Amino acid sequence: MNDRTDALEGLEPRSLWEHFLAVSRIPRCSGNEAEVRKYVLETAARNGCDQRTDATGNTVVRKKAALGMEHGPVVVLQAHLDMVCEKNKETAHDFSKDPIRWRREGDWMGAEGTTLGADNGIGAAAMLALIEAKDAAHGPLELLFTVDEETGLTGATTLAPDMLEGRILLNLDSEDEETIYIGCAGGRDTLLTLPLNTEPAPDGCAAASIRVGGLLGGHSGLEIDRGRGNAIKLLARFLAKKAPLLQLRLAGMEGGSKRNAIPRECEARVCLPRDHLGALRQAVREFDAIVKEEFRGQDPGAWVRVADEGIPLPGEVIRADLQARLLDLLICLPHGVLSMSPDIPGLVQTSTNLAVVRIEGGGLVISTSQRSSVAAELDGASETVAAAGRLAGARIHHGEGYPGWRPDPASPILGLAKAVYPSLFGREPKVTAIHAGLECGIIGARFPGMDMISFGPTIRGAHSPDEQVYIPSVKRFWALLIAILGRLDHP
Repeated sequence: MNDRTDALEGLEPRSLWEHFLAVSRIPRCSGNEAEVRKYVLETAARNGCDQRTDATGNTVVRKKAALGMEHGPVVVLQAHLDMVCEKNKETAHDFSKDPIRWRREGDWMGAEGTTLGADNGIGAAAMLALIEAKDAAHGPLELLFTVDEETGLTGATTLAPDMLEGRILLNLDSEDEETIYIGCAGGRDTLLTLPLNTEPAPDGCAAASIRVGGLLGGHSGLEIDRGRGNAIKLLARFLAKKAPLLQLRLAGMEGGSKRNAIPRECEARVCLPRDHLGALRQAVREFDAIVKEEFRGQDPGAWVRVADEGIPLPGEVIRADLQARLLDLLICLPHGVLSMSPDIPGLVQTSTNLAVVRIEGGGLVISTSQRSSVAAELDGASETVAAAGRLAGARIHHGEGYPGWRPDPASPILGLAKAVYPSLFGREPKVTAIHAGLECGIIGARFPGMDMISFGPTIRGAHSPDEQVYIPSVKRFWALLIAILGRLDHP
């Protein structure tokens, strides 16, 4: 969809989709938000709004109240400017300069082989459309655009304490139009590093590349309970079982790309005696069939493949004792749901994600992330991962983490949203918490007394190239936002 008119045909509200198209054409991976922030500031200036940017790059745009609503409470709207930059291995795309290419399939909007950035581009676009709106009823607004949410919630964590006056917050970073969220999990990253000890590759060996791919992956909070395959775990399982039989020596292993995404792909570079190549091909075919059967419901596109033509011979391989420890560690590390909430049916309470394995800085680095709505369980999950790492001789580094957001069923803004919702859509909304790290937890801790809810359009496959937004839900999301703002006319 390269033509602007064709891309926007039939999309409502038009202004929101125009802004989403504009930000989709601006590279905005986490840490690279300067150009999209410039777009926000230009939109604000063009519409006569005051603006302020703090030292981290968070921006607040202040818009005056509509006529007759000047005495309403100051309301904070919040979305983040960055996106998860994931692509399929075969997709040619440079996230530092290439625009996201939309792909529409019926009522769903996706992208060509990459993440779409609807998380949280739709929320940001709604705020930009509101800056321009001339006929929307609302009190005084503070529109907060945060940065670097996807790689560590950095923007919210460092938000200057004098940036916000309002104490009502509408977070626009949720992914189910039928749900209003009133709580979220806290999280922490745990990094494990094994020293990279190598030795010369055996004489006369042949090289091969073994890959696991075709997995759906997805958000490590929202989709951790789907039972989807983890490419790192699957490949480690194969290598640990077949390495002794086929005399496989590991030259390198890379899988996953983001701490908050379930790894969809993993590759191992190996060498082995040339006369074992046929047995390796057969073993891969057998494991491919096992994986397809095991994940036929959750990951129907999963595959395991081997290539041994044109693969350069490695000069060095990982030392045999380290190879064994690495594979054992990857198999032992927990991944998935650890406990469910006793208070909210169907809500994951604690989980961990084995996210990335790579060679970096002279070490084998394994990135994991833990989430929980219970602080003690978050500590326990992190220590479980660390204990496995220590047994394998790894160095452990825990990230600082971020707080959760405790649900408040008596929240006044929730009460208003619950009253507005059925008047628009003829049904009650679902009210729950989310097993993901919304910025609400951090903002609420930094600005005491903040009354908060989170809502958004329906997005599927966030943090993966399968990301799509349900087009009709965007119009309904906008209608709910405008209706809530129009009812907040008393301080």
